[in-house]
Amino acid sequence: MSVVQVQDAVGTPGRFARHTWADAARLPADRVLGGLAYGVADDDVSLPDWLAPVPAAALLSDDRAHADVWPAAGRVREGRTGSIRWRHDGQHLFGAVEFEEDGRGLEVLAHRAYRDLFSTLADTGYAHLMRLWNYLPRINEDGGGLERYRQFNAGRQQAFIDAGQAAFEGAPAACALGFHGEGLLLRFMAGRTVPVAIENPRQVPAWRYPADYGPRAPTFSRAAVVRTASDAAHLFVSGTASIVGHATVHEGDLDAQIDETLRNLEAVFAESRRSGVAFSLADSEPVVYVRHPAQAAAVRHRLAQALGPQSRFMRQAVYLHADICRSDLLVEIETHLHASGLPGVTATDGSVAEERA
Repeated sequence: MSVVQVQDAVGTPGRFARHTWADAARLPADRVLGGLAYGVADDDVSLPDWLAPVPAAALLSDDRAHADVWPAAGRVREGRTGSIRWRHDGQHLFGAVEFEEDGRGLEVLAHRAYRDLFSTLADTGYAHLMRLWNYLPRINEDGGGLERYRQFNAGRQQAFIDAGQAAFEGAPAACALGFHGEGLLLRFMAGRTVPVAIENPRQVPAWRYPADYGPRAPTFSRAAVVRTASDAAHLFVSGTASIVGHATVHEGDLDAQIDETLRNLEAVFAESRRSGVAFSLADSEPVVYVRHPAQAAAVRHRLAQALGPQSRFMRQAVYLHADICRSDLLVEIETHLHASGLPGVTATDGSVAEERA
């Protein structure tokens, strides 16, 4: 395979490229920083070492197993700091960790995982978190007097504070989903430049949630814009659901929750365009988490009605079975997009990133 063919297959450095598992497995490891493999529901799946599984079953019978791959911008180095496995390319770092529960509680485990994560950033020089993915089992269950997600939030926030990281305003983009397995799994991207944190004017920032949602608030911003070149940027949008202010709305109504989630996503995209890049929701590549598998087809139908069946959003969407961080939420959507230049220029996927506020 020629250098040009390899570059075409891997994708452009500084952005995720969505592949099938089969295509991702054939990519040369020295040209890839890292990535996420979707639809990994058991331990028997064989993946390249640089590809971290997302432990949630893929939904919809015609859905292929996909992976988001971040091409390397230079020579790839890899190593381990404590429990964290990492790879970096001189510009960005991708890391992953899996912890088994040891009976001390999820707060202790989350603090330990994030302590090792921040040690990795300090040791490697990639000081700025761009995006975090958190997966924990039984997320909505009681963990001994406190919901497990709230236990996780307490350990996570304390680790941010201990490390001198932005635990409140300026926190990184993130998601936290419940999966049907064991242990705590973290995946993360970090870089050398400070991301621009984005909030949603329709929602209270998560780090300002009242004590009704636990003794420690969740530590994340609604999205982050990361400059990857002088004329390009990547948008990471955190897990987004049917929340207005700080309250869940449309409890039990799937269609209304999807519609509200899309309104929140559009609000985040409108805020992100203030960074000077023409980001568009319809041109992004989402992961859609569905609490009840039987509702996956209805979710896809409603999204297609809203965004158009031929939009990049619909053509690239991945649907996974997961529990959402609140038991009354039925669906959550995260997404990302790479775009170049100022508003109105052509995005790197070939589509025009139009204003759709």
